[in-house]
Parts: sequence; structure tokens; C-alpha cells
Amino acid sequence: MNIAVVGLSHRTAPVEVREKLSISETHIQGSFNELKANEEIVEVSILSTCNRLEIYAFVKGSREGVIEIKSFLSSHSGLSLNELEPHLFSFEQADAVKHVMRVAAGLDSLVLGEGQILSQVKKMVRLGQDNQSMGPILNRLLTQAVSTGKRVRSETNLGTGAVSISSAAVELAQLKLGQSQGKDELVTLESEKISVVGAGRMGRLLIQHLQSKGCSELTLLNRTLKRAEALAADFSDLRINCRLLDDLDECLGTSSLVFTSTAAENPIIDASRLKGVQATEGLRLIDIGVPRNISADVNGLDGFEAHDVDDLQEVVSRNQEARQRIALEAESLVNDECKTFLEWWSSLEAVPTINLLRSNLENIRKEELQKALSRMGPDFSARERKVVEALSKGIINKILHTPVTNLRAPQKSSHRKVCLEVVESLFELRVVDSD
Repeated sequence: MNIAVVGLSHRTAPVEVREKLSISETHIQGSFNELKANEEIVEVSILSTCNRLEIYAFVKGSREGVIEIKSFLSSHSGLSLNELEPHLFSFEQADAVKHVMRVAAGLDSLVLGEGQILSQVKKMVRLGQDNQSMGPILNRLLTQAVSTGKRVRSETNLGTGAVSISSAAVELAQLKLGQSQGKDELVTLESEKISVVGAGRMGRLLIQHLQSKGCSELTLLNRTLKRAEALAADFSDLRINCRLLDDLDECLGTSSLVFTSTAAENPIIDASRLKGVQATEGLRLIDIGVPRNISADVNGLDGFEAHDVDDLQEVVSRNQEARQRIALEAESLVNDECKTFLEWWSSLEAVPTINLLRSNLENIRKEELQKALSRMGPDFSARERKVVEALSKGIINKILHTPVTNLRAPQKSSHRKVCLEVVESLFELRVVDSD
């Protein structure tokens, strides 16, 4: 049995590969069902974000389990293993534990210290529980990863002032606008005609950051007008014109800056669509959706400039250096949490012996209790019987307390193994390895 994680992220794969691996909410249950049906996978959960897809699993055999997960990813993406393999990473045991702790802490994010990833890890836990695909091992690991993320944010300054994907997208727009004016700096968006496509969580964050960077008016497009209007109502100081997605062509023609952040599984803007648009000169399109909302064939069209999430690295790198020093504190906390989990994991080695020892002593207790009670005769009251039984249970628990505590205490695996062998020999226990 082993803990393993297999996946890919912004560090290992470009957006055109990541979008093929993305698992939407409509397909997540089917993915869980397929993974749970595999004999090599005992427990499993899925983390799917715009920058990563990772499968966390408790597997029967490391090699076989990893192979099966890779096979699932290949089938899901439509990419052959040869195409997919260069972009995948896999970690096992201590490395897998450390990876998920770092992910939850925001240490593996494109934007170092981003807070959004913690809510995504929480969602991974909830999805695993809702789909009944997690057992005691992953439940313990992933809930501890969430608490690690919270601890890092409360005990260090890593999350203070950390930018998100949405704020990085707004900064990218400011940077590109500045560069077009011959400046290598972020400029105000006050004079830009801005449209935001998508009224979900990412759309909300985009609007928040646009407002903070000088935007006073924008157009918000969504599939349903009701949701767009509900979001607009939360920004009373900002003039927001809500429109249906059907009006996208018209908005493309009147905007100078368009942000897209929808959950669409296929591009909603492509070259053929833009060719039919009478666009404002120099229309900039910034896409933070994965799968992408803007097709790659837009690149190179005259009068249009398109960017996706991979282009955010340009602004992220400007802020990263100062945050690296704070990240060292967070890494230390992550190491502490990893040690705690691995000590608990190691202690499970003693569980079969402890259970068998407890069972044997319990059988002896019951047998001797019955002998004693039978000798007491009918005059022995029910209350007195309960007192004697409680006494016998208390004696067994007292006897077991110290050896059980010592067997489960943090220690080298080799030392624990010797202790277990001694206990099994002294009490003539026959522990059968679980399959």
C-alpha cells in the first residue's frame, strides 16, 4: 500500500496540454467512478484547477497504481502516453505528502502564496467525500493539507498582499498597455473600454481588481442575465452594463480590453469570429479560462492581441523575488506538518499487532470473568456483576496503555519492527499481512 500523486501543472505543461486534462464539474463524477473501479486504486481524490490536474490516490502497489492513473489521464485527455508522459509528474509516500502540503500552502502556485488554491484543495476534499472515494488515509492527509494551508497563512506573511490569477491578469493588461505607450510600467485602466465575459467566481475577482486599478465602468456578459445582475449589484460604486453572451460580437467591436473567464469547454472566441468584428484599434483579449475561452488561432490576427494564463508569468515574475524570503518560513511549517503525518502513517504499522493483542486479552478477560461469575452464584446482583465486569475491563486497559502508546510513538521503522516482533513472540500472536 502506498500514497501516490500523479498529475501535471503550469510548471510541467503548457495551457494547450492542461486544457485537455481539465475535468469539468459535469464530468467529475464519471471520473471518480472510473478511478474507483480500478483494482489498484483503494482511495482517490481529484484536484482540477486552471493551472493543474492532480490525482491523489492510496494504491495497492506504487508502480501499478501510477501506471493505472496515467492510463486514465491518457484516456481522458485523448493524448497518447508518449505525448502525455513528458508533461506528467508522480510522487510517492513522503514526496507525495510534501507535495500536497506545499500545494495547499500556495508554495507550488504560479502566484506564490495565492489564497485561491486553498479553497480548491478544500473542494477536492469535499468532492472526494461526496463521491465516497476517500478512506482514512486520504481523509487524514488531505484534511491535514487544508489545516497546513491555514497555518501557513496565519503564521507567516506569505498570503499578505499575494496576487491571484485574476489580479495578475489585470496587471498584465496594465503592463501591455504601458508597453504600447513606450513605458515598462503598469498604467491606469481609467480610459479603457472594458468587457468581462463570465459572471462566476473568477469574474467577480476580475471586477474587484479592475475597480482597484482605476476602472469606473465596464460591460459584464454572461449566459444568464440574472446572474450577471446579481454580481453587478455587489459593486454599487462601479457602473456595470449587464448583457447576455449573445451580444458578445457587439461588445468585441466596442471594447478595447476584454477579459474572459467562463467555464465553457470549447473556445467562445476564435479567428473566424473576430474577422467578422469591426473592432476598436488594438483590441486586447486576456483569457484566464482553462480550457481556453479564446482559440489559439487568434494569435497573429491584425488588430488583435491575445494572452492566456501562461502569459501571466511575465507579471508574476516581477513580484516573486521579494516573496521568496517569506516562502522559506512557510517551507519550515510544511516540513513540520509532513513529519506529523508521516509519524502517524508509520504508527499504522503497529495497528494489526495492537488489535490482535487487544483481542487476545479481551478473550481471556471474558473467559475468566465468566468463570468467576459462575462461582459467585445466584445471590450476586446485576449491579455487582456490572462492577466486576468494569473492573476487569479497566485492568486490561491499564495493562495495554503503556505498550500500545510505545508501539505507536514516533520511532524508526526498524526499531518499531523489533518491538512488534518481541510482542508477537511473547504473546504468541500470529499477525497476517493484509492484502
